[in-house]
Amino acid sequence: MEVFRQFTFDAAHRLDHLPEAHKCGRVHGHTYRLIVRAEGPVAAPVGWVIDFAELKAKVHAVIDQLDHRLLNDIQGLEQPTTEHLAAWIWDRLHPTLPELTMLELWENANSGVRYTGPAAIGDDT
Repeated sequence: MEVFRQFTFDAAHRLDHLPEAHKCGRVHGHTYRLIVRAEGPVAAPVGWVIDFAELKAKVHAVIDQLDHRLLNDIQGLEQPTTEHLAAWIWDRLHPTLPELTMLELWENANSGVRYTGPAAIGDDT
């Protein structure tokens, strides 16, 4: 069974290596929406895959490092695209949450990414 929980955090960033006139080259912020999906058997006798409170604590241990920060200043996020940010979150969350199957990271109401781990895109992020 798959379970999921949604989180939000606010952060600013700028994207380098863009044409000078590109608006994303300037510092700007987003209210990110993160959906964390985990999969596993429903454990007896409690009847859940994972305690939502435990899931919340594990995710907050990661996103608290991002909330209200300039992402470019965080090691590993020097070019903090939504794609890189999703991989960065995965790399820190997956060791504590092996049931993790997918992250959805939305930078606004219309744009986001789905990330299922390094093998999905052939990188070693």
